[in-house]
This record gives sequence, C-alpha cells and structure tokens, in this order.
Amino acid sequence: MSWLVYRLTNSTFLLGFVGFLSTLPMLFITPFAGVLIDRINRFQIVLWMQILATIQALILWLLVFTNTIQIWHIIVLSVFLGLVNAFDMPARQVFVIEMVEKKEDLGNAIALNSTMFNGARLIGPTVAGILIATAGEGICFLVNAITFFAVIVGLLLMKIKEQKIEPQKSHIFKEMQQGFHYTFSFMPIRSIIILLALISIMGMPYAVLMPVFAGQILHGGPQTLGFLMGAAGVGAIIGALYLASKKTVFGLDRIIPISAAIFGIGIITFAISRMFLLSSLFMAVVGFGMMVQMASSNTVVQTIIDDDKRGRVMSFYIMAFIGTAPFGSLLAGSVASKIGAPNTLIICGSFCILGALIFIRELPEIHKHIRPIYIKMGIIPEVASGIQTASQLTTPLED
Repeated sequence: MSWLVYRLTNSTFLLGFVGFLSTLPMLFITPFAGVLIDRINRFQIVLWMQILATIQALILWLLVFTNTIQIWHIIVLSVFLGLVNAFDMPARQVFVIEMVEKKEDLGNAIALNSTMFNGARLIGPTVAGILIATAGEGICFLVNAITFFAVIVGLLLMKIKEQKIEPQKSHIFKEMQQGFHYTFSFMPIRSIIILLALISIMGMPYAVLMPVFAGQILHGGPQTLGFLMGAAGVGAIIGALYLASKKTVFGLDRIIPISAAIFGIGIITFAISRMFLLSSLFMAVVGFGMMVQMASSNTVVQTIIDDDKRGRVMSFYIMAFIGTAPFGSLLAGSVASKIGAPNTLIICGSFCILGALIFIRELPEIHKHIRPIYIKMGIIPEVASGIQTASQLTTPLED
C-alpha cells in the first residue's frame, strides 16, 4: 500500500499522512476496546475482526483491479482497517495467553508468535516487490485477501477452553479509568509503555519512509523495497528466535533498553548508508532491535499483570506501540519533505537511543518493584526456574 501511495502521489507527506490515518483509530478506540475484551469472549472478537479485514482487503483489490483506485479510497480503507485493528490487536494479545495451557511457556509462546508474524514480514514484502514489478499492486492485494480465509478457517478449527469471564455491572468509563490507574501507577509497566510510545513515535516511522530510500536514495524500485523490508524481517526472526530460546523472563527488563538502543543505532546507520548491501545489513539490525524490544516488553508486561485487567492493560500497550505511531508517521513525512529522509531518520534514531539511556537509569528502581513479584511467582532462578502464570499475583505493588 505504501508503494501504491507513493506511485500515485510521489509525495513523502502523503506517505506519512496515510500512515497517520491508518493507525489513528488505535489511539482513541483501543482503550474502549480493552474494556470490552475484558468483558466478552476474546475468540469471537478475533474471528469477527478477521472477517471485517477480509472485506477491506477484497474492496482494495477490486479498486486496484478495475483501475479506479484513488488516494481517497486508500485513506478511507486505511481508517477502516485501523478501526478493525483497534479491536483485533489487543484481543489477539490476550487470546495468545488463553491458547497457552502451560503458563510457564508464556514467554516462549509470545516470542514464537512474534516469529510467525515476522516470518510473514520476511517473505511477504520480498515476494510482493517482485509481484509489483511483474504484475502490479493488484495481485498483492488479491493474495492478501485470500490469506484471510485461511486464517478464518484456522480459527474455526481451534479447540479453545472456555474462559470464565465475570459479568461487569460498572460503567465502561469507570472500568477504563481503573485500567488506566492500574497500568500507570505501577512503575515497571509505566516505564515500559512510555519507552514503547517513544520508539513508536520516533523509531517506527522508518517504515513509512522506506519507499523514498528504495527509490531516491538507493535508486531502485519495488524489488528494492521488498528486499529492504525482507532484511528487517530476517533480523526480526533472529531476535524472536533468541527470545524463544530463553527459559525464563528473568533478565528481560535489562534487554529492553539494550535492544531499543540497537534499534536506534540501526536506524542511524541505515540513514547514512548509500549502498544496497550495507543498507540491507543495517535493516536487519533494525529488525532485530525492534523485535527484541517489542517482544521483551510484551513478555514482561503480560507476566506481571492480573488476568481480569489483561485486556485493558494490553489495550494501553497497543495504544502506546501502535496508536501513537500516527503522529510519528505524520511528523516524519512532514520533516522529511523539508530536510530529507536521511536526516529525518538520524534524528529519529537519536531519540530512540536517548530513551534507552533514560530507561537504563531507571532500572534499579524497576528491579526493586519487579523482584518481589518474580519471587512470589517463582521466576527468580534461586527460587525456581521457568515462567509461571501471572494470575497467581493478585495486585501489582504500588509506588
């Protein structure tokens, strides 16, 4: 879609603007979605969101196939998909926990889930770049629509143990307020989410500017874009496999800022590079840092939160990671149109490194809050090994 926007408009600002609108619903809708996810069946939410996403993909393919696609079509469909993702993404995060029967496997499950996601990111863009060059964007959107049917069938074939969800009588706004207080009154979760938001605003817009680097900086085409995104996927898979090999969540809080700094360094070096092979290598570094930072944060947060508030906490997690991205995309597109894409990414990477340094300074205080929880759950190595269920914890410690 980003290549289609760039081909239709040749505008870096519109690249950022479309990215802004596609994720904007997550900033405003996701907190309400989190309350609903704690109230109703998560499986049904995931299933219906996949059906709606299928409809969106088919409409997009039809417009491109009939050569009637216009930029306003892309904008409307992007907003619609953003609304779908506002419910789908936090629901899937919570649903992963329900799928894992042995809670000591939670960390590995989150990492392996990330591996599947980034395996698609590795294969998809690379194949898409070749298909765009040979058959146009339409075939990519058609394949995308078809794949949703496989997802829906897979969901219908799953046998999931029915989760007992207590009926809630309180008002939705009151529950959302409780979730907000629960999330941001506990320092470890608050610090992780703030760092995620910074990475999302300043770091993730690198993807929005990829068509500019592929076309103008490296003098390539859609194949170049596909290989660059594929290189990021390779790095992300390496990062996910590294995390999946870890036997315990203990120590992941230290990995979070290190991976954030690696992510920022990768962005800066990619912005400086003018050689395709070096750019691909640096994109792999970007993918590795992004994956390890995201999955480590996800694992730590999901380990220490209460089950009855999981939907609301993960909605704020998704809001920080995805919902704030619109502002980063809009900012990156605007700044890049004035000072160029390379200088923009250098600034973005520098902010990511600064955020990592601030998080490192807070680590002693974070350890002080997390350690009693890990001991109670049997995570500290000298007490026990393996990740145990977060449901054993009643409430997080207060500041």
